[in-house]
Amino acid sequence: MTIAQTLAALVRRFLGVELPVRLRAWDGSVAGPADAPVVVIRSRRALRRLLWDPDELGLARAYVSGDLDVEGDLRDGLSRFWGLARREGLGRVKLTPGDRLTAVGQALRLGVIGPRPAPPPEEARLAGTEHTRARDRAAIAHHYDLSNDFYRTLLDPSMAYSCGYWTSDAPDYTVADAQRDKLDLICRKLDLKPGMRLLDVGCGWGSLILHAASHYGVHATGVTLAAQQREFIQARIAERGLADRVEVRLQDYRDVRDDGFDAIGTVEMGEHVGLGNYPTYAAQLFRLLKPEGRLLLQQMSRVASAPKAPGGGAFIERYVAPDMHMRPVGETIAMLERAGLEVRDVEAMREHYVWTVDAWARTLEERAAELTALVGEGQLRVWRLYLAGGALAFQENRMGVDQILAVRPTTSGRSGMPRTRRNWEVAA
Repeated sequence: MTIAQTLAALVRRFLGVELPVRLRAWDGSVAGPADAPVVVIRSRRALRRLLWDPDELGLARAYVSGDLDVEGDLRDGLSRFWGLARREGLGRVKLTPGDRLTAVGQALRLGVIGPRPAPPPEEARLAGTEHTRARDRAAIAHHYDLSNDFYRTLLDPSMAYSCGYWTSDAPDYTVADAQRDKLDLICRKLDLKPGMRLLDVGCGWGSLILHAASHYGVHATGVTLAAQQREFIQARIAERGLADRVEVRLQDYRDVRDDGFDAIGTVEMGEHVGLGNYPTYAAQLFRLLKPEGRLLLQQMSRVASAPKAPGGGAFIERYVAPDMHMRPVGETIAMLERAGLEVRDVEAMREHYVWTVDAWARTLEERAAELTALVGEGQLRVWRLYLAGGALAFQENRMGVDQILAVRPTTSGRSGMPRTRRNWEVAA
């Protein structure tokens, strides 16, 4: 029996199902359906990784290291695996003592028994207690300080690294248009006017503060933990002559002392705060706002019925966003309300993230050579897997993203909100 046939037989025996993908082993043997994406096991080390970590982490390490590859549509391959896991309840499979003996015997025959392979260098290695200031800085730097040139190549010119707002399906409507429309939507929801003070908590590469200052005349302050982001924003402030209206700080949100802001935007930052610190985060947003000031929070969520992986799963937690925590949107709303904020509007944008990630994934492939030269083959593989898995999670309604509009009411209960949504639903 060939290596591929042996592996297919093991899947059939232990899991009771046929391979959902085509398998090609390092000896050239194949097994599985001919019309499926091809999973290529390039060496025994790929199986050794799975022997030590027979789960998502082992697969991720094998893929990122190049010991395992996928030919064809990576998203289709992941969809087949996840669909199989859900249908067959593979996470609940229990091996009998006889199964284990068989598995060990086959592993010895295939030559995959051996020391645990070292994780790929792209894997995060954080120390200390979760969500201390030092660890949060390290977690943010792992992903966001990868390379400004990398993100400049991958993203649209505004450098918006968050879900866009796709207002058109016209062929010439691009991710740059969707990001501009998202930024405008945020500014309209916040009812920004010239001279107002805007704070952006977790400001990324400055897309919101630069847009709001340029187009709405506000005085904008951004805070970030990523040094490369701050350097990038400072350069753009100088290029655009906005030094009198835009400030960017390398600062933890917990250390912002000035208050009385007219409006706060925080776009896909809350996922990095952590469950235990979220009440502190919400209370700080409340404190920093003046009465009748508005908060626009855009945040990813875990759908309540989805498998409970608050950090997004082992791959995301080790390679992309260490210490991230997502929860159902209702739980986030409850924490904002407990902090004293009044939630006035929630807009679900789940499908918009599929379209956004699809655009990034196309750019990743079109400019793969440039991006590899900037960050290396391992990081490109991280991003391939990240974008394919992320798009699928939103597409299959396991993850969502929402814009939550809240206000700090006055002591007498005034919100200052308009009667209808028309103020922000229709562009000025």
